[in-house]
Amino acid sequence: MTTLVFGHKSPDTDSTGSPILWAWYLNELKGEKAEAVLLGEPNTEAAFLLERWSLPKPAIISDVEDDAPVVVVDTNNPAELPANINNANIRAIIDHHKLVGGLETKGPIEITVRPLACTATIMVDLMGEDADRMPEWAKATALTCILSDTLEFRSPTTTPHDRAVAEKLAADIGIDISEYAAEMFAAKSDVSAFSDAELLRMDSKEYTVDGKDFRVSVLETTAPQMVLDRKDSLMSAMVDVAKEDGADQVLLFVVDILNEEATLLVPNDLVKSVAEKSFGATVTGDTVVLPGVMSRKKQIIPNLKV
Repeated sequence: MTTLVFGHKSPDTDSTGSPILWAWYLNELKGEKAEAVLLGEPNTEAAFLLERWSLPKPAIISDVEDDAPVVVVDTNNPAELPANINNANIRAIIDHHKLVGGLETKGPIEITVRPLACTATIMVDLMGEDADRMPEWAKATALTCILSDTLEFRSPTTTPHDRAVAEKLAADIGIDISEYAAEMFAAKSDVSAFSDAELLRMDSKEYTVDGKDFRVSVLETTAPQMVLDRKDSLMSAMVDVAKEDGADQVLLFVVDILNEEATLLVPNDLVKSVAEKSFGATVTGDTVVLPGVMSRKKQIIPNLKV
């Protein structure tokens, strides 16, 4: 049977590129039949990756069958995975997030969870010397994932090892990191074609904090005003998105990559309370700027309080 390799719902660059990378490794170097798939439409930066390196977009699946062999990457959270995931045959997990719990496997499996900024970094490590055999497009895919997750090394999740791996990959394929990252971020920042609801779900994850269910959305951009100009309609759309997704509130953080800060939209008293208690902010209007806040994983989620 073909092993399906996939990341989380609302696929970003790492959850799009890393499944492609690992499926290549299983197919070409381990002799195992594997296919990268997605759990949703890739975001604009992930779409840039596919187009820039002429990669076919993986099929989008809605669920997995009983006993289907799968490899889960860039998450270990059942809420971010197909509903039937615990009836599938999970063969491996490769991730860089905290353990959430709730996944059930058919037997012992390979689990690799490392405190690095990007799943692709871990995959390069796991390949060992075989990583040198990656074709140009595969090295570029790994590089793109690392630059995305580290925001070109600006994110506090960045480790020296992530940077070293990225710099070696870039050197191998003759890529100037600054120029290439600028291309990536320009693609990520052009969200004009997306509806408000699509933007709120584009890079979002579900978390429960003090009994409140939040959809925590992050939009990383070099053109924050493009998003903030839609502030009123985005805040209006939050009501329906929260209701449809079974959440109490959508929290939208617009991360300004170049100025290294986030702007949180504040549509009501609940979000005002979250901003003040979580980040020590003083909220006087319907937005609040949070200097230095770049990472959902390291700075936003661990600090959320109601």
